Amino acid sequence: MENKEIVFLLADDHSIVRQGIAILIDEIVPNSQIYQTSSSQQIVDLIQSKGVEIAIIDAHFPDGNSLHILPLMKAVNPDIKVLVFTGLEEDIHVLKFIKAGASGYVSKLSEEEEIRQAISDIVYKGEYFSPLSRSLMLQLVQNPDLANPLSCLTKRELQIAEMYAEGYGNLEIANDLDIKQNTVSTIKKNIFDKLKIENLVELIDLINTHHKI
Repeated sequence: MENKEIVFLLADDHSIVRQGIAILIDEIVPNSQIYQTSSSQQIVDLIQSKGVEIAIIDAHFPDGNSLHILPLMKAVNPDIKVLVFTGLEEDIHVLKFIKAGASGYVSKLSEEEEIRQAISDIVYKGEYFSPLSRSLMLQLVQNPDLANPLSCLTKRELQIAEMYAEGYGNLEIANDLDIKQNTVSTIKKNIFDKLKIENLVELIDLINTHHKI
C-alpha cells in the first residue's frame, strides 16, 4: 500500500482531534488523501463520493452515533477499514463496534505511540485490536451475550426495560401497554433475573450503555 494513494476520512466533531490524526497519517502514509467531517450525517456520503478506503471515526456525535452508521458504511464499501477513535471505555463498548463492522478500536486517552500503532496497523494489516479487545473477542465466542447483555431479552421485555429507564412506573407501563400491573411486575422480575441485576439503577445503566450507546 506504500506506493498507492490511500483515501482517508476523519470524522470527529472536534477539529483539534482531526488535525492531530491528520498529522499522524501524514507521517505514517505520506502519499494519502484526507477528507474530514464533523457530522455523522456526512460520513456515508463522503465514503461514496470520495472513494474512502480507511475511516477513523468517533463513536459519538451531536447528531448521532457511529454504531448505527457502521453497517451503512460497510454497505457502501464492504472493503472499508474503520478505526473507532473514542473516549468511551474499551472494555464496555468495543464488542458492540466490532459486531457492527469496525476493524479497530483505540481510546483517545491512549499514548501517542499506541494511536500511531493503531493507524499503522489499520493501513498495513487491515485491523487494530489491543490485547484487551482480543481477550474480549475470545470471550465473545463463548458468550455471545457479552457484546450486548440486553440481547437476551424478548422484544416485550426490552420495551418495558426502556420504559423503566425513561422513568415510567409499573402502573403507567400497565396502562400504556394495556396489560395487568402484576404482569408488568412478573416481566420486571424476568428482566432482572436474565440480566443478573437487583435494581432499576443497574437497569438504567445497562440501557444507557448498551441500547442508547
